[in-house]
Amino acid sequence: MTTIGIIGAGMIGRALARLAVNAGMNVILSNSRDPGSLADLVSTLGPNVRAAFPTEAAQAGPLVVASIPLANYKKLSQADLAGKVVIDTMNYYPERDGNIALLDKGDTTSSELVQSHLADSFIVKAFNAISFANLASSARPAGASNRSALPFATDSQHAKTVVGDFVDRVGYDAVFAGSLAESWRFEPGTPVYVSPYMPSARPDNMSREEGLRWIVDTPGRPVPSNRVRTLLEQANRVLPGEPLTRGS
Repeated sequence: MTTIGIIGAGMIGRALARLAVNAGMNVILSNSRDPGSLADLVSTLGPNVRAAFPTEAAQAGPLVVASIPLANYKKLSQADLAGKVVIDTMNYYPERDGNIALLDKGDTTSSELVQSHLADSFIVKAFNAISFANLASSARPAGASNRSALPFATDSQHAKTVVGDFVDRVGYDAVFAGSLAESWRFEPGTPVYVSPYMPSARPDNMSREEGLRWIVDTPGRPVPSNRVRTLLEQANRVLPGEPLTRGS
């Protein structure tokens, strides 16, 4: 795997692009506008990143990252992504995405919805449980004492192997959380979601802008594999509400 496609150039998509480049991969990066709108970003990421339309990013290689608002998941091309392993970084935020009845009632998970839409793809829920700033700054080489782990879920043994390797290459231990039906265990509101990776208590009385800058400037805490497993086991299914922090 030398080239990955990324559909969505928000904060998580950008962080993953940088981590992939640092791991020696080529990246085809796209957004909802046009490649020209990504020129400044691409120039900061280096020669191994190229901007393209989503169709080309989807066709770039066997692994594609979908990092867009969940409300837009049906815009992902079924034809272009057929046969691909697709990493779904999306979280459900009703205040942003609008209410989705099946998710509000807990009848399914957001990644199961994506899998239903991309029936010929292999969906993997990953990189949604950590903030973009901590994702970018906490990557460590394999074997490092302060290496963090990230949870992921999929119904496909093939995709489990592919994404487990990718997570490792970009600087994290991979903890398998089960099938897509179990991916709620690391969705917003669960114990492993965002908070464990955050630095110690955020100072009080910060504005939103100050808080964001503090998150960006302050190194996160390492969360090892055994801690991630414990937090996954402690999770209780919660219906979507207003999350306090966001991973993407």
